[in-house]
Amino acid sequence: MQSCHALREFVQEHPDIDREWHENSNYLALLSVPTERDLDALIAKASAKGVRFSVFREPDIGNEITAVVLEPKGKRLCGHLPLALGSGHGTNRRRDENTIRHSRSVE
Repeated sequence: MQSCHALREFVQEHPDIDREWHENSNYLALLSVPTERDLDALIAKASAKGVRFSVFREPDIGNEITAVVLEPKGKRLCGHLPLALGSGHGTNRRRDENTIRHSRSVE
């Protein structure tokens, strides 16, 4: 659910990027990190590289960051991350050519 909130934030904050992604790719990949600290590190890398992103903070757990969506060019920052909710924790990663969506499971 957290990734859905983050995706909605991204659509609101970056409509042009979302529209281009939807028309040209429309692929999603939900990936996971073990901790909020790892999520913070990913956000810092995206920011340093000029990759646009949107963050979702969960109000029920002290506004902790629970999910982030990166624009398509952010996929290179996520290639090492395992699929969220997948079996084998990364043994069957899908690296699509156009976009990566990232979420840390907290449910």
